[in-house]
Amino acid sequence: MKRQKMNPVVKVKRGIGGSELTIETGKLAKQASGAAVVRYGDTVVLGTVVTADPRPGIDFFPLTVDYREKMSAAGKFPGGFFKREGRPTLKEVLTSRLIDRPMRPLFPDKFKNEVQVQIITLAADLKNDPDVIGMCAAAAALAVAPVPFHGPFAGVRVGRVDGKFVINPTLSQLEYSDMDMVVAGHTDAVTMIEVGCRELSEEDVAEAVKFGHDNGVIPICEMLRELKRQAGQEADWEAPEKDAAFYEEIEAKVVDDMRAAKRVTKKLERQETTKAIYDRIIEEYCPEDEENPERTPAEVKEVIHDIEERIFRELVLDEKLRVDGRKMDVVRPISSEVQWLPRVHGSALFTRGETQAMVTCTLGTSRDEQVIDDMMEEYTKKFMLHYNFPPFSVGEARRIMGPGRREIGHGALAERCLEAVLPGPDDFPYTIRIVSDILESNGSSSMASVCGGSLALMDAGVPIKGPVAGISIGMVLEDDGRHELLTDIVGDEDHYGDMDFKVAGTREGITGVQLDIKAKGLPHDIMVKALQRAHKARMKILDEMGKALSEPRPEISEFAPRLLTLRINPEKIGKLIGPGGKSVKAIQAETGAQIDIEDDGTVLISCLDAAAAERAREWVERLTEDVKVGRVYEGKVISIKDFGAFVEIIEGQDGLCHVSELDDSYVRNVADVVKIGDIVKVKVIAIDDQGRVKLSRKAAMKAAEEPAEG
Repeated sequence: MKRQKMNPVVKVKRGIGGSELTIETGKLAKQASGAAVVRYGDTVVLGTVVTADPRPGIDFFPLTVDYREKMSAAGKFPGGFFKREGRPTLKEVLTSRLIDRPMRPLFPDKFKNEVQVQIITLAADLKNDPDVIGMCAAAAALAVAPVPFHGPFAGVRVGRVDGKFVINPTLSQLEYSDMDMVVAGHTDAVTMIEVGCRELSEEDVAEAVKFGHDNGVIPICEMLRELKRQAGQEADWEAPEKDAAFYEEIEAKVVDDMRAAKRVTKKLERQETTKAIYDRIIEEYCPEDEENPERTPAEVKEVIHDIEERIFRELVLDEKLRVDGRKMDVVRPISSEVQWLPRVHGSALFTRGETQAMVTCTLGTSRDEQVIDDMMEEYTKKFMLHYNFPPFSVGEARRIMGPGRREIGHGALAERCLEAVLPGPDDFPYTIRIVSDILESNGSSSMASVCGGSLALMDAGVPIKGPVAGISIGMVLEDDGRHELLTDIVGDEDHYGDMDFKVAGTREGITGVQLDIKAKGLPHDIMVKALQRAHKARMKILDEMGKALSEPRPEISEFAPRLLTLRINPEKIGKLIGPGGKSVKAIQAETGAQIDIEDDGTVLISCLDAAAAERAREWVERLTEDVKVGRVYEGKVISIKDFGAFVEIIEGQDGLCHVSELDDSYVRNVADVVKIGDIVKVKVIAIDDQGRVKLSRKAAMKAAEEPAEG
């Protein structure tokens, strides 16, 4: 492991967005290979990098990024029994991926050393989200560490408030923003984009990317260059020399077979054909009966992989040939089904080529909301999308565990893409959960989840603004500028290509974007072309989805709970609940409905029986309504006096019907007309300054005799 030299403390500052960004190194964590502290507002984040020699026989780059938010940073105790931080939260997992993705393509090819990046939030001002500040801290730690890295890189958040772009908007500004974008890259191009927005145009998204790169990424990269100049350490790693003779020897044995294998259009057949080539050559150079072969299986496999990648790229760029035989801008065949599962509230089966998503939608009440207890303010989620990727979906047998980082990330992306079209809680107070189970996968299963999720929402009767479709655009890009964009990429094109550009939206505009790139950066003009290509493909997919279901069903599923919402005077909450919960329990026992009461007077009534839900609502209204002059009530006589009868017109509210208002004729004795327990109709004729209600049975009788209007 290489550690930091004992350099003096170095600090650089610059105004970025609405606050000053300060980056400091040389003070904390001096035994790490590189460390830096970043402050933005009153949010402080520590980033560290540690490197180690490569593990023997490793054939991949072992980069680990771990982002954590300490509850003490916000002056809070962790929730739960143990009162200490445990496994990473959903936010921490997503932020770890957010930081990993833009830095990974900037490490040199063939670099296999262990690299561990840790980011810890030390202080949080609850105004600035520490995720992009953590990205800056990781970039600063890499800038000063003795690691080969084609940086520096940086990232910022971009919002759009009142039509104007904002760098690193505060959490309060984001509430009024129609865009939440994180853009990262180096001075020449972007390497990662993450966007959630409200049906914005391709031009708006492209403009926001350029704004974030010019006004955030480039200035921070300039700061990091200065930090590196003052405190950076030189890396002593050198790329291993290529054994040209061995490469040519292997190439002569596999090139023709590999070209033929890359023309097999079916995924599993292509994999089997390719695997046979690998097995044959590895057996030739590393026979099982030979104890110390001249070449290891890993060395042979690496050379074959390089040849396979080169052939794939040549076929795309020179022969305009894709592995499944499609043209560059063609979407795979699509089929959609809805309402194909019984009992569930909404279901869809979306198939695009060899990728298939089974998606269900479940509607619940406020009790089903997810409570999020993290470093920022506690809040609840009414919409969740969970993505599952079982091993059988790619024909593999491997250990079955809980959701990994990839599954969490794909689910969050699909959730963000659909969130923009959901109705508000006042219009549709249900809690919504979507589950996407990938049954078959050959590229872009997250976008299949978006398409299937949109259909499942409409099948469940959720009144979304419009259907949402998603597509992934790939790319092969050479150093000389030659490139090809690939619409609706499959697995091989994702693996050997340079880009996975996922774009989702409605007919009106984009709702979500995620860019991952393996090249050193994505030029702006190519990004604009990719957005245009994605728009064309999205319209095609929406047309195909419309054949199954084009708009939400007019009613929710018969198996979903009926959820009614009404507002009462908060001062009447106690009356609705009753002593010891007597009143609300009586309503629930009589109707079978579940009643939830919020502090602001919102009452949520849920019941599988629509008629029972209506009865519960009427009961609540009777209990909590204000008595109105001129209205006729059916009440119960609860007391008789010489001067009249007291009638309870609503629970807990009675009024006096004076003896003179009991009947048209003269009443000598009140008991001659009514008795305790009688149900009578009375009309409210007055409410005095002290809130006392005056009733008239005589007026109610007269009102009943009058013919109805019209």
